[in-house]
Amino acid sequence: MTSPLHHHAQGQPTAPAVVSSDRTWSYRALDAAVREAAGRLRKEGIASGDRVVLVPSRQPKFIVLLWALWRVGAVAVPLSRRLPGPAQRAQAERVGGQGAVVEDPEPFTSLRPVLSVEDMVSGGSPRPERRPEQAPDRDATIVFTSGSTGRPKAALHTWANHLYSAKGANANLPLRRGDRWLLSLPLYHVGGLAILVRCALAGAAVAVPDPETDLATALVDLQATHVSCVATQLRRVLNTYPEPPAPLRAALLGGGPLPAPLLDRAYEGGWPVLTSYGCTEMASQVTTTAPGASRSTLNTAGTRLPHRRVRIGPDGQILVAGRTLFRGYVQEGTVTDPREDGWYPTGDRGRFDAQGRLHVVGRIDRMFVSGGENIQPEEIEGALGRISGVTQAVVVPVSNPEYGHRPVAFIRTDGAIDEGKLRERLRDRLPGFKIPDVFFPFPEGRGESGLKVDRQGLQEWAQAHVSQGTDPEGDTPKASSR
Repeated sequence: MTSPLHHHAQGQPTAPAVVSSDRTWSYRALDAAVREAAGRLRKEGIASGDRVVLVPSRQPKFIVLLWALWRVGAVAVPLSRRLPGPAQRAQAERVGGQGAVVEDPEPFTSLRPVLSVEDMVSGGSPRPERRPEQAPDRDATIVFTSGSTGRPKAALHTWANHLYSAKGANANLPLRRGDRWLLSLPLYHVGGLAILVRCALAGAAVAVPDPETDLATALVDLQATHVSCVATQLRRVLNTYPEPPAPLRAALLGGGPLPAPLLDRAYEGGWPVLTSYGCTEMASQVTTTAPGASRSTLNTAGTRLPHRRVRIGPDGQILVAGRTLFRGYVQEGTVTDPREDGWYPTGDRGRFDAQGRLHVVGRIDRMFVSGGENIQPEEIEGALGRISGVTQAVVVPVSNPEYGHRPVAFIRTDGAIDEGKLRERLRDRLPGFKIPDVFFPFPEGRGESGLKVDRQGLQEWAQAHVSQGTDPEGDTPKASSR
């Protein structure tokens, strides 16, 4: 297929493609910049199929670089800017990186070539080019998973995976020419990459916030019509704008279940929210609610989008397949396909209701046993989230000499944490063995890793601060914080 950038550069050359605080790039200008960058990459020896490392920030130059790599036929390997240099180097080596285009070459001296971002995307006169093609079956990206439940995995996607992910998303939430989707997620996250492809297919614009600008300010300054948010981002924006700023038409929520009080605030404030379920392996969304969904529907993850397949396995696990499903995991140059009879096991528990809406229950690998009873942390988190004043709750297990493991909770509230009140409210919703032994405030500087909750970090902190356990059927906790 023809490159979507080139297609719109021919059909609507003056339409905005990228908008920032100091410049608007038309589709003609963006296509020309990509063409010039692609020529420089080729001149420096970057060829089709090469795995090229980059450490992107949310800046227009990295949008140009990504599209240029895809135009060359290279595989973009975006790494997190949050990682220290040695960890970035290790990830590059794990996937067999064959070059890098970076701002800091130090971690990547073992790769060849190591090129400067500025040198590759600096202005110049575009060279003549044949109509650029995007071969659907060509490898396009290697994206590392969040690693919230273990070591991050390197997921290999084809261009078709990203293409059909965007097609299905746009079918549910149509984008128009002139729309602006705020680049609120990092470009080393599959959700950030998805924004680029959705906008390019529709001829819409990517709105790029200044690096130091908060999300609420960027929404207004850049006149965004669409935004993607995780719970933490939505909470911060609602603190600034209880009602949505014009001309916002959609706020796509992902990154895990959202606390009910947070959804209540958004819905009652008139925010045009859509809830969803997705994963890196499926190139972003799998199910999503429709625009204008009722409050009860927003308690679900919505229905299946086009080009995806979803079913629930005998053990309650969510299984997915379809044209958006990645090729496999990359490890030391080898691609491992984790499909089982054509289906990818997500590790999430779920169920469908009578309307075909997906309800995500929780992670299979988060369930733990306490005194012979199964405990799913997300169930306790949901019960805590329905208590007035609780704005966020995360439950993790800690070792206990008598019961094996016991739950403890980390809480964010509108005021001080009242353990007695929390226990009283939970007794109306949960059996005694599921009530957490201890309620901690989130420790300073801990609890979040990138876009997701750092459960492993919280569990380690809790284990270090909890002494003996609690009688799970009693009212008086034996555990205490040191």
